[in-house]
Amino acid sequence: MPHLRLALVSDIHGNLPALVAVMADIQRQGVDQVIQLGDMASGPLLPRETVDLLRAQPWIHLRGNHERQVYDYKPSPGGASDAHAVAELRPDQLDWFRSLPHCLAVSDELLACHATPHSDLHYLLETVTPQGLRAATQDEIAQRLGDVRCPVIACGHSHLPRVVQLPGGGLIVNPGSVGLQAYDDDQPWPHVVETGSPAARYALIERGASGWRAELRHVDYDFEPMAQLTAQRGRPDWAVALRTGRMKEL
Repeated sequence: MPHLRLALVSDIHGNLPALVAVMADIQRQGVDQVIQLGDMASGPLLPRETVDLLRAQPWIHLRGNHERQVYDYKPSPGGASDAHAVAELRPDQLDWFRSLPHCLAVSDELLACHATPHSDLHYLLETVTPQGLRAATQDEIAQRLGDVRCPVIACGHSHLPRVVQLPGGGLIVNPGSVGLQAYDDDQPWPHVVETGSPAARYALIERGASGWRAELRHVDYDFEPMAQLTAQRGRPDWAVALRTGRMKEL
């Protein structure tokens, strides 16, 4: 079985300096391919420049729920991040979003999806309850996978870096978020997602003689200019998240 080394990146959200820092780290890792799992541009940062850089890379690209929400934009009270992306992105960039899948069988051994194989909007490795967010149980993960079986499944969406070994031997890897280390949401119940650090996240997955293994990586970058930009654009919540990886400063 030939050796294979891949990088997984996800949830960039227009954070160009974080993406550039992650790309520099990937360059040092000697990877064979990079898979980008979606949510590239939505947010009060640099969507147009970020998408242009991504399109120039010979990567495998997926779209996330925010790409869909941007190219099929409908104004909503909580849609400020998508609205900024819609205002900034060019028609050719939106057309590119439309051309991308949210789930792709990269090979017989690797399935990549933004969230789950069946949805771009539901967490695979986390469960939201009225009490907040928790790690999903093995039964919950199995239910969300349905009849999907693959040695490795790569997913993003939740921004939480995590590696889960399934009882049958499969590996699920969420690389975390390149560009946004904390956010809150009200669907299906209010919850907060936090990594507790401003560092950009991505993952390496590697197939060797003994099978697949994963490494979660974090990369420091100069987040302050992006935090200041979000504050200037009326998003103090993003400024705190970018500086601290939390929704509230301690």
